[in-house]
Amino acid sequence: MLGVLPGIIGSLQALEAIKLIVGFGESLIGRLVLFDGRRMQFRELALQKDPECPVCGEHPTVKALIDYEAFCGVGVGIQEPGAGVEISARDLQRARGLQPNLLLLDVREPREAEIASIEGAQLIPLRELPGRLAELQGYGEIVTLCHHGPRSLKAREILKGAGFANVRSLAGGIDAWAREVDPGVPRY
Repeated sequence: MLGVLPGIIGSLQALEAIKLIVGFGESLIGRLVLFDGRRMQFRELALQKDPECPVCGEHPTVKALIDYEAFCGVGVGIQEPGAGVEISARDLQRARGLQPNLLLLDVREPREAEIASIEGAQLIPLRELPGRLAELQGYGEIVTLCHHGPRSLKAREILKGAGFANVRSLAGGIDAWAREVDPGVPRY
């Protein structure tokens, strides 16, 4: 029975698209159709605009689209040409001394941070990052880090997609930091 449901709903969606393109009939704009396949019943609900909606309400706060692919981490590994995507451990060490408004963002899991961490880094696991973006407002530059680099590149793309302008990833992650800057940081 489940196999036919996408066909039924897909046919309804196609019909709505055709009605909108051709300008014929009454569209479902402002209404929601519910289909109960077990009972073969359709119900219709009238929808009203939410005046508090952040996109379409009376005082919208969301006025532009984000880079959805970057926000979801799709396409990570395809890096922008040129410099600025990553920063070396030694360059990060110098930058931390010169830029008080630099945030070092650790996107590893808490159990990893218990093994090894860089002093002053803020821990937000990668899986929690999309929901905690507000905590990162107000920093001039953000450098993301993980164990070896792939997760921090993904975090960088999420941040760039959310509108953070100055974000780099620590090349080689905390492992590179331990090798090149602070041998006292345990390697795992």
